[in-house]
Amino acid sequence: MAKTLNLEDLYSRLRKENGHQHWWPGNTDDEIIIGAMLTQQASWKNVELAMDNLRRAGCLSLRKIDSMDLHDLEGCVKPSGFYRQKAARLKAFARHVYSSHGSLGRMLSGRAGTLRKELLELDGIGPETADSILLYAAGKPAFVIDAYTKRIMNRIYGLDKDIGYYELQEHITSRIRKDAGLYNDFHAQLVELGKNHCRTKPLCNMCPIIQYCRHGRKNAQR
Repeated sequence: MAKTLNLEDLYSRLRKENGHQHWWPGNTDDEIIIGAMLTQQASWKNVELAMDNLRRAGCLSLRKIDSMDLHDLEGCVKPSGFYRQKAARLKAFARHVYSSHGSLGRMLSGRAGTLRKELLELDGIGPETADSILLYAAGKPAFVIDAYTKRIMNRIYGLDKDIGYYELQEHITSRIRKDAGLYNDFHAQLVELGKNHCRTKPLCNMCPIIQYCRHGRKNAQR
C-alpha cells in the first residue's frame, strides 16, 4: 500500500530536511510588505534587485516611499517589472497607512479579519499578498497559498491543480494547528520544496519525500 503523510507530518519531514527557514526575507515589517507587493508577477531575484535599489536610495521604508518622488520610485522598482503600476501602488499603500492609521504598527495591530478586509480593499492587493502581510508582517495566522503550494498539494495528494485559493486554504488550515509560527515555516518549507525539487518540470528522483508523493511514485515507475 502506498505511503501517505498527513500535513503536519509533511511539515515535520520538510523541516527535518531543510531546517527552520526563518521567513519572510526582510529585516523590518516595511521591507516584508514592500517585498510582498513587488513579488507579484516577478521572481524573487528581480525583487531583490529592486529592494537593493531602494536600500541604496535610503528609501526602503513606507515612510520614505510616501514622500518619495514617483519617478524616482519607478526607477528603483523597475527590475521587478510592471514598475509604474507597482510604484503607484506602493505610494498608495504608504499614503493609506499614514493617513488612516498614523503608523504601520498601529495598522498591523488590528484584528486579523478587519485588517484582511482592509488590505483587500486596497489597489493591487489580492488574497496572496494580503495573507503574506498578515502572516509575515503582522504575525497573524493566515496561511499563504501560492503557485508552489497548489503544485505540491496536487502532486502529493492529488488535489485539483485548479483549486480555488480559499478552498485550498481551508483544506490546509482545517488539517493543521492554527498557529502563526507553524503557518510561517510550513509555507516557507513548501516554497523551498517547490524551488529545489517540485518544479514545473519536477526533479522527483532527488526529492526527499518522493515515497509519499503520488506524482513522484508514478514518475519513478516509468
